[in-house]
Amino acid sequence: MRVVAIQASPNVDGLTSTGAQRALEGAKAAGAEVELIHLRKADIRLCLACDAGWGKCRDEGVCVIEDEFEPTRQKLYAARAIVLSTPVYFGETSEIVKAFLDRLRRCERGAKERSPLPNSAVLGIAAAGGSGRGTVSCAQMLERCFSHLGLRLLDILPLTRWNRDYMLPALEEAGQRLVAFAQE
Repeated sequence: MRVVAIQASPNVDGLTSTGAQRALEGAKAAGAEVELIHLRKADIRLCLACDAGWGKCRDEGVCVIEDEFEPTRQKLYAARAIVLSTPVYFGETSEIVKAFLDRLRRCERGAKERSPLPNSAVLGIAAAGGSGRGTVSCAQMLERCFSHLGLRLLDILPLTRWNRDYMLPALEEAGQRLVAFAQE
């Protein structure tokens, strides 16, 4: 079984990335093959809202923008479970996560029954540095998006510098449980 984690912070050693890595450590301990994607290192552009808002994404489930969106999407297709770890910016996901998820939702709507993504298991992480505020509203955004994509939600966990000491072990356990959840 394969678990892919997307971490979306520019800081590859920060809270967001550490949370994703700990979840993957748990998944690996449960026997999964794991991969960590640093989304900020990928060339993911904003949706162009082609053809009055819907282009090939609606009709064919593909995006016309030639960047690293489709290869990243294919990695999700190859996985049975996904971890998405986003920094919390102003109570929302990061801009790169928003751009990626906006395009993914549009393309998945057009892909319909051809997509292996629906029913994949997912674990969300909302990582707020600084004040630690905004994790709840960010988690709500993630939950809506996961629902639109038809993903099976294990959990969305808040991670802050204030709860880091007990949440990192919890994320490792969540990674283990994600593997079992994906196999149900």
